[in-house]
Amino acid sequence: MAVNMRIGLIAGGGELPEYVRAAALDAASLGLIIALDPFVPEIKFPDAERLHLGQFGKMVRRLKKANCTHVCFAGLVKRPDFKRLKPDLKAMLHLPGTIRAAGQGDDALMRHVLGLFEQEGFNIISPQDVCAHLMLTEGVIGQVQITDAHRDDALEACKIAAAIGTLDIGQAAVVARGVTLAVEAQEGTDAMLTRLLNLPPELRGTPETRIGVLAKIVKPKQDIRVDLPTLGPETIRHAADAGLAGVVAEAGGAFVIDREETVRLANEAGLFIAGLPKAG
Repeated sequence: MAVNMRIGLIAGGGELPEYVRAAALDAASLGLIIALDPFVPEIKFPDAERLHLGQFGKMVRRLKKANCTHVCFAGLVKRPDFKRLKPDLKAMLHLPGTIRAAGQGDDALMRHVLGLFEQEGFNIISPQDVCAHLMLTEGVIGQVQITDAHRDDALEACKIAAAIGTLDIGQAAVVARGVTLAVEAQEGTDAMLTRLLNLPPELRGTPETRIGVLAKIVKPKQDIRVDLPTLGPETIRHAADAGLAGVVAEAGGAFVIDREETVRLANEAGLFIAGLPKAG
């Protein structure tokens, strides 16, 4: 990270913002934390400024008061219900453009939001620039190896995930023995994996006979400064419950949260975790 950089962390749900906060503190570059209500529990980041999505003007004022030069978006944030949003004056001025962007999909909405902060003079820094140590590396990171048959399913799952990503639907897909079992939409990866439990075990596998691979892939048109795929303990627990054989993502294209616990759970369940070379 650059010298004299001051980062304003805009935190959503999940564990990633905590890692960004810790890394920014270690680098003496943390200027301010804005915890987005209601996505961040009040017990987390007690020293943060708690604001909701409609308070764009107040966010900008707080960031500038803290002398922030960069803004980092990290964590899970659901698409707002614009009918219930309570925008402040600055947010109200940008609301028509924001609604138009939202109508073009989540990626367009996020690019629009990033652009608004850039217009206010902030640089956007990605969580992966702050927390490079969290990135999935190429190859297997646990004890369980990926077989040729599983690699075929992994590559097909990556292909399907990229296809739905092109349509801005989701980032993940599950393939078993060449058959697509599930694709991710707005419900998220964990809920998608839970849906697999409704399928017959012979399609999705069992803890005794594991088949099928989950792939999480960056959307082809996605701004990679935000919303990279994340793998963590919950991902592995749900994949294990569904009888899957493993989880893959592109090397350098996904975070591994709580790596030690994630790998331990995968080893214990007999699942592989693999970083695949970036396609193309």
